[in-house]
Amino acid sequence: MSQSVDVDELEKDWSELSDEFRSLEAANQSYQELHERLEEMQEKCTKQIQHQRYRMRQISKNLKTFMTKQRLTHTNKEKMTQLEKSIMKRKAQIHEIEQGLPQQNSRYLKIILGDVNVSILNRNDKIRYKDEYEKFKLILNVIGLLLSFLNIVYNYRALELVFLFLLVWYYCTLTIRESILKVNGSRIKGWWRLHHFISTVCAGVLLVWPQGEPWQLFRTQFMYFNVYISMVQYMQFRYQKGVLYRLKALGERHNMDITIEGFHSWMWRGLKFLFPFLFVGYLFQFYNAFTLYHLTNHPDATWQIPVLSILFLILFVGNSLTTLMVILQKQTERTENRYRLMSLIASKRQKNQPTNDDEVDGGKGDADSAKSK
Repeated sequence: MSQSVDVDELEKDWSELSDEFRSLEAANQSYQELHERLEEMQEKCTKQIQHQRYRMRQISKNLKTFMTKQRLTHTNKEKMTQLEKSIMKRKAQIHEIEQGLPQQNSRYLKIILGDVNVSILNRNDKIRYKDEYEKFKLILNVIGLLLSFLNIVYNYRALELVFLFLLVWYYCTLTIRESILKVNGSRIKGWWRLHHFISTVCAGVLLVWPQGEPWQLFRTQFMYFNVYISMVQYMQFRYQKGVLYRLKALGERHNMDITIEGFHSWMWRGLKFLFPFLFVGYLFQFYNAFTLYHLTNHPDATWQIPVLSILFLILFVGNSLTTLMVILQKQTERTENRYRLMSLIASKRQKNQPTNDDEVDGGKGDADSAKSK
């Protein structure tokens, strides 16, 4: 009797589960239809974005042609200026729309990952991924600092290989993560991205450098270099993080902007004290290149030595020139702003011509106060 009751209960449970499964099938059907609809809308938005960009290129081209061939009236100049501003605004709007659409992988990601879509469509998930990237850099930087210090204290080949393998893995992983961030709207570009690719090659060559007298002559210097660079990168990370947070809160930076090993124009606020530390690090890279160049004359020299010398020299030149260009850019902006202020003061003086000596003194006082401001 108890067995029949148990079977009846099981059949009842199965019947309820079957009803729930039919509900699941209906939900899945709705999901599949929504997913197909979503893909259609994504494709439609992508085509319309391409159309907008094509038309804007045509308008910009005709605008430049009109400006060079026609003598413009004051009214036409104002209209063209307004049109240029509208085009710039539309480009920014399209960029924001694109952040919610899947993007094509870069060639590097296609080689590494294949044709896997790495676009993150949810804004919060993008920011979370960026924050994970920052934590990854910080943690590996601290581990690298500790391993460099241990390699100075202890001369063990196994410990060296662990550290060098960590460098290869770190920079290789960094290039992949940065490429994914680039697909998802991060604006890291130029030299600082190339810097990590060169560092990956450099770490790989160091890993395969055979044990011998040339390596021992360079080993201690290289470990001290890594200790110094790790400390500077940690200082940069802490201060860049704070500056980025303030600029994002003010709406002056994009949420996907990241900290970097070098120097960008947005870091000018409150980070100028890092210049000496950065340039000492760059000079250390030159010293590494110089030392390796002399080691090429060693009887036991291998092909890794001249290759590393060239790579360290490229890093020194690239880092130094890029940072100097940022400094010159900011100084130029300061000079332009100063001349604009002087021009504004001069125009105000011309508009408000004084009629007596008292007014002359008062105007001078106003100008002096404007300058001080």
